[in-house]
Amino acid sequence: MTTPDTGATRAVPAGEDGPAARPAPPPKEATARPGRRGPADPVRSLMHRHQELCARAVDALEIAAGLEAHGVTDRTAARFRHRDVFSLAEELYARVPRADPEGARPDGPGHPPAPVPAQGPGGVRGVLQLLPGAVCVAALAAVASVGAAPPAVRSAVGAAGGVLLALAVRLAVRSGPLRLRHRGAGPWTAGLWVCWTAGYAVYGDWLLEQLLAGGPDLPHAAPRAAVATAVALSFALAPAAGCARWFAARGRRGLAASRDLGELAARIRPLLLAATVLFLGALVALLLGADAAFGGDGRTAMAAAAALGVLLFLARLLAVHGFPAAAATGVAAAAALEALALSLVLIARLPGLPPLDVPVEALTTAVGPAAVPAVACTAAAVGLLVYGLRALTGACAHRSAPSGPAEAQRP
Repeated sequence: MTTPDTGATRAVPAGEDGPAARPAPPPKEATARPGRRGPADPVRSLMHRHQELCARAVDALEIAAGLEAHGVTDRTAARFRHRDVFSLAEELYARVPRADPEGARPDGPGHPPAPVPAQGPGGVRGVLQLLPGAVCVAALAAVASVGAAPPAVRSAVGAAGGVLLALAVRLAVRSGPLRLRHRGAGPWTAGLWVCWTAGYAVYGDWLLEQLLAGGPDLPHAAPRAAVATAVALSFALAPAAGCARWFAARGRRGLAASRDLGELAARIRPLLLAATVLFLGALVALLLGADAAFGGDGRTAMAAAAALGVLLFLARLLAVHGFPAAAATGVAAAAALEALALSLVLIARLPGLPPLDVPVEALTTAVGPAAVPAVACTAAAVGLLVYGLRALTGACAHRSAPSGPAEAQRP
């Protein structure tokens, strides 16, 4: 009697021949995974992409700064199975072999050393930073000495003094801690916005009063300058350079002592606030001294000058550390608000548009003409401070000599 086939596989003795003696195929999982090889290396592609950066880096911090400059954040590092950019940089530094210093550097044997911008001794830099204040005082003295001369002569002397002051300021900011360290730093219009805001601080209050009164009666009107504001802002370059040097040194020290981006941000934010407060205190002292020596235009004018000084300090600090476009935007915003106030007064003279100058006239009547630059510069300075509290906490903002503006390398 035959046994029915139940679908079960019959075991074949070891010595039995025939097709039934073939061993059963292994399970599908066994053929798909012949061995426990683990997941693919997620960092290898990053190593090839940033091979030159990792090979020439002197430590893991330099790699972290370079990665952040190329848009690698803590969230990106998590995709490479690391908790933050610093941890990822440490693995890259450990795995990528160092390049030959003689072969990697362009200034090795057979190549002349790369030119380094001359910094000059500290005493020379200090004199250059005090030069704008000295030129401003000399220009005021020159204008006062020709007080009995015709208006054209006084205007020519004042214009010459203004040109010399602008050259002195340019010379002062091209050396020391206020010198831009990045190639192609900032739009060319940044200088125009600085000149506008500085010019408005000196002559803007007089011009606004004349416009509200129906003037000015050109060419017979004699502009009235805010002398104390001009002198204080000219001498403010020296404390601005000192605060910028202090912030840069402390920032590099904080970068070296930090283990992750969160710790670096916690170190940099108080430094930025402290540097801003220190500069503001020094500027207020200069304004009080200039007010006592030359006479001032009231507390509102002093507040407007202090706000402008802080705005220009924050803008220069951002530009020095690799964010020139943001710095120019902040100063341009203040200039636009000041120009808008003047434009509204002029437009209101057209038929059918008298209400346009009501806000400006009400603010000027209640507080004074200096309220316009005070509001404009304060709003722009607060915006730059908020931006700086985020932008200056990155490692790329504290590298010694980046190849380009940091904001151009950020996503």
